[in-house]
Amino acid sequence: MSLINVTNLTFAYDGSYDNIFENVSFQIDTDWKLGFTGRNGRGKTTFLKLLLGNYEYSGKISASVSFEYFPFKVKNKEINTLDVINDIFPDYLHWKLMREFSLLEVSEEVLYRPFASLSLGEQTKVLLAALFLKENSFLLIDEPTNHLDMTARKLVSEYLKTKSGFILVSHDRAFLDNCVDHILSINKADIEIQKGNFSSWWNNKKRQDSFELAENEKLKKDINRLSNSAKRTNNWSQEVEKTKNGTTNSGSKLDKGYVGHKAAKMMKRSKSIESRQQSAIAEKSKLLKNIEEADSLKISQLAYHKNQLVELEAVSVSYGKTMICNDISFTIEQGDRIALIGKNGSGKSSILKLICGEAINYTGTFRKGSQLKISFVSQDTSQLQGNLTDYAKDNAIDESLFKSILRKLAFSRIQFEKDMSTFSGGQKKKVLIAKSLCEQAHLYIWDEPLNFIDVISRIQIEELLLEYQPTILFVEHDKTFSGNISTKIVNI
Repeated sequence: MSLINVTNLTFAYDGSYDNIFENVSFQIDTDWKLGFTGRNGRGKTTFLKLLLGNYEYSGKISASVSFEYFPFKVKNKEINTLDVINDIFPDYLHWKLMREFSLLEVSEEVLYRPFASLSLGEQTKVLLAALFLKENSFLLIDEPTNHLDMTARKLVSEYLKTKSGFILVSHDRAFLDNCVDHILSINKADIEIQKGNFSSWWNNKKRQDSFELAENEKLKKDINRLSNSAKRTNNWSQEVEKTKNGTTNSGSKLDKGYVGHKAAKMMKRSKSIESRQQSAIAEKSKLLKNIEEADSLKISQLAYHKNQLVELEAVSVSYGKTMICNDISFTIEQGDRIALIGKNGSGKSSILKLICGEAINYTGTFRKGSQLKISFVSQDTSQLQGNLTDYAKDNAIDESLFKSILRKLAFSRIQFEKDMSTFSGGQKKKVLIAKSLCEQAHLYIWDEPLNFIDVISRIQIEELLLEYQPTILFVEHDKTFSGNISTKIVNI
């Protein structure tokens, strides 16, 4: 066991006026299985790169271990997988690699195939196996689940459960719950570490948020009481001050010195109450420091004139002579929330594209309602560039509503001024989801919408779909999300 000490860490990117981290201090035990969570854009990947020494910073990071970052960059994907692993770790022992392959259910034959020929899920598992060949290193594992189907996620989670000495960035709640024993969270106002898995951290956070909200309500009531009291007292002292030049009810002249002294005392008391009011307001500003902005989202679903929107009967999809999926049958009716599940490469995205109207080679019966309006969220975010204002205009959506939804999904106002090509993966996916929410449609089709998206935003989107109950067909490997949302499951 050894410690990684972070002391007074402060960092901002060149040209930025905002610090990503400011005087942050904490300790990490190198034996921990540490889950790393926080809103998109808060600096999770940045922190990992600071540990690697990629950026200059103020403060101190001290550790007696080296750091290894996942995913590795593979410069040439056309070479055999064996050569890719040799480039990463030239001195590895073959039997140790086979041990890791066995745990990850990877066949030895992939070593002798070009790395590019492997599926994205296979590539992920191969690189994870290479990562855990590294000894005496603390491992920085950045979002390994994004290319894994539900079955592979469970397998990799069980694999990581047997390991220790890593930071794992993931937004998949079930995945984190199974394989971590501590949570490192980047909050609005600080960074904290708690023992336990994601669910225990989330329950603690909800309790803390509820406490802060209750305290905030009590404080607001106290502020109102103090404000009203100060106003009454101020009015009283002014009325007393006015009597300086008056007379008593009996007609005798008032003692102006006495009245003035009394008014001065009342003014002093009024100022004291006002000071207490300002102190209470100042105290209020210290509360709610870590309560995330998670306002509810809205959706405008169009009603369709028929109950049945789409029907597939014995549909098979092929590319050239290669059969992608075979004999798929299901219907989509108004109000359905259908999870389309299956292994990577099983044809899920092809089915979605067929329904969306792309030219897909298929056999069988496919019927789609006439004038059916579909809103589609793609896996691919590579086309996003330029500013958000032009993007809203180009897609004929309401710019104010579009940006309001992004604000609710934790976009800062300064983000609106940036080019979308500079956004994080999670921020790009939020742009696509916000666009979809702005579109009036009969049917929403979302293809792996949650890749890279933070947990709190996932919960917001869950709550939206449960509240408004739009008709939606989606592919998503987040087991918790799919289980909470779907009314039907279609297994490819």
